[in-house]
Amino acid sequence: MRRALITGASGFTGHYMVKALAAAGHEVHALVQAADGQGTNGAHFVHACDLTDADACHRVVDSVRPEWVVHLAAVAFVAHSDPSEMYRTNILGTRNLLAALAAASSRPEAVLVASSANIYGNRSEGILDETSPVQPANDYGVSKAAVEMICRIYADTLPMIVTRPFNYTGAGQSPRFLVPKIIDHARRGQWDIQLGNIAIARDFSDVRTVVDAYCRLLQHPRAAGGTFQICSGRAVALEEILAMIETFAGGRFAVRIDPDLVRPNEVISLCGTPALLESVIGPLTPVPLADSLKWMLQHNG
Repeated sequence: MRRALITGASGFTGHYMVKALAAAGHEVHALVQAADGQGTNGAHFVHACDLTDADACHRVVDSVRPEWVVHLAAVAFVAHSDPSEMYRTNILGTRNLLAALAAASSRPEAVLVASSANIYGNRSEGILDETSPVQPANDYGVSKAAVEMICRIYADTLPMIVTRPFNYTGAGQSPRFLVPKIIDHARRGQWDIQLGNIAIARDFSDVRTVVDAYCRLLQHPRAAGGTFQICSGRAVALEEILAMIETFAGGRFAVRIDPDLVRPNEVISLCGTPALLESVIGPLTPVPLADSLKWMLQHNG
């Protein structure tokens, strides 16, 4: 059993991470913002902390003395309207957390920090791997590239594990994100839908696959010091996702392109390889995208 501290524990991924580690018998400490403490069912302890407050970070770390840390707290919506909040939360929040962990009298055994495949920017050809150039094309990608640089500062003092998840989805994800938005429309029988650029393709995983990979990385001694893509190895076109949801829900979308939803510097295609990850933790057990979509359609909130 390990004492595990999960930041962003009330978020989409955090919710599943809390459940997974608690089910495995670990002592789970959920870190949430003071006004954001819902969705931490399964955690043994809940700590309210704003990661942009350095003193608060030190107090929580000193109190919990975590053996495992999973840093998920971030502004994760690419089109977030306030870049300053995104940079402050993602960059300063990470810096404060790692500084607190490095200064602790009892340092953790593993620190997993979630970056993003968005750091690669607009790549339309080929399969990305961990050596691909970092060329972010939006503020979110820039903030995550900076997060990785901060992790390097602490690489000599903390057992850092950096992950670069590609797109992933599942029940409970906010309808601000693309696939949950489409699912929400289908569940309500609202077949008129406004979307942005539909000429995109993404490498999609199920949130349960991502969380399983995180759990296995925490346990593996070879993971420390590594950077790992979390992905399926296959890019799926948005048109294919729309067609699958139409089949499962029994309807047909009338798609209208809303210019306000077309992002500048849109990443047209993202596809990665999980080869390095699987060389460390063994084969992934991916949930097929079709099964993820069915699960989301059947989810009751």
